[in-house]
Amino acid sequence: MSYALLRPFLFNLDPEQAHDLTLKLLEKAHKTHTLGFIYSQQSLPTECMGLQFSNPVGLAAGLDKNGRYIDALAELGFGFIEVGTVTPRPQPGNDKPRLFRIKEADAIINRMGFNNLGV
Repeated sequence: MSYALLRPFLFNLDPEQAHDLTLKLLEKAHKTHTLGFIYSQQSLPTECMGLQFSNPVGLAAGLDKNGRYIDALAELGFGFIEVGTVTPRPQPGNDKPRLFRIKEADAIINRMGFNNLGV
């Protein structure tokens, strides 16, 4: 399914539910080997501070808070993936609601806190 088809459905969900559902769909696409049909990876090798990356586009922390979706995200072609934030002990993050969509600005306010399963 393409983003254009899923977007209206996802935008009618609570933002945190949409985030969780998107990651679950990504994982299912990865496990059923359908990501290759959705995205064809192109390599653009890049070096930064002595490190080699297959692609200069990376994914910042926050999307995959516990490192559960690294393989699926890598299949999308990111040159690097940062997971977390991971804390020494599990913590629930801030009380809900903690994600707020501002539709007129195509923006989101993130007050999640550092909800994660811990190291």
